[in-house]
Amino acid sequence: MTREFPQEFLTPDHHDPLDGIDERFVFDFTSYSDDLPPHQRWSRWDDLEALMRGPEPRPDWVVTSSGAVDTDLGVLKTGKEADVFLVDRADPQHPEAGVVMAAKRYRDTDHRSFHRAAAYTEGRSMKRSRDNRALKRKSTWGQVVAAGEWAASEWSALRRCWELGLPVPYPVQIDGTEIMMEWITHDGDTAPRLAQTRPSRQVLEGYLEQLRDCMATLVQAGLVHGDLSPYNTLAAGDRLVIIDLPQVVDLVGNPQGMDFLLRDCTNMATWFRARGLEVDEHVLFADLMAHAF
Repeated sequence: MTREFPQEFLTPDHHDPLDGIDERFVFDFTSYSDDLPPHQRWSRWDDLEALMRGPEPRPDWVVTSSGAVDTDLGVLKTGKEADVFLVDRADPQHPEAGVVMAAKRYRDTDHRSFHRAAAYTEGRSMKRSRDNRALKRKSTWGQVVAAGEWAASEWSALRRCWELGLPVPYPVQIDGTEIMMEWITHDGDTAPRLAQTRPSRQVLEGYLEQLRDCMATLVQAGLVHGDLSPYNTLAAGDRLVIIDLPQVVDLVGNPQGMDFLLRDCTNMATWFRARGLEVDEHVLFADLMAHAF
């Protein structure tokens, strides 16, 4: 038996397919190209867990779009354990809202300077005994673990310091051994290290006051930078910004906590004295101890 379909069924329907559909179930979308050149990658923001993203409230400049693309702009700074790159993050559909960030990438192998880790990490523990054994043997896997441990330590320190209101770069995200953070600039360029500056006496005095406040806030929280110097302090105009925080130690929990604090005081006091300010590291240390206890 042959069945014929009504003619109107076979005629193309020129009606709007959205007719009769509740507008709450209708949305617009824009497609993105899947092909990216080697120096670009999709943002991993949506794939990261909450604690792998920066603390809230987040600055307005943080790009959280699912369609954002990260573009490597080149190396900003090289180091023994990590290199810092400039990365532009922008949604191709809204390029005007893009932002340039600093991406610190710890190397996975050949960490020639991680021998210093023992003094800084004393008192810390790792969950997996296999990782502890690998670190002690300094095996290839131990080097990978070391990179991850230092990246995680710096991430935790950045988050903690930001939440304490300290002058550090805003931590945007951590993904494996890469930390993305605020790019600190002055007049459109990377802010210079304090050691590279020759500030006026008025600005110098302001720097010293900021430094004292910063170190006092740290010790009140039971923390010591552990490697503070004019080389990991940035001068963003009249504002100091502290960077390089993977070795932050517990003032009391680490047996060498006090020694690290005195060394931080000595490094900074020596620089300020060379610029004409009378700063005694022992007096600074004593003042900080008063804040700590």
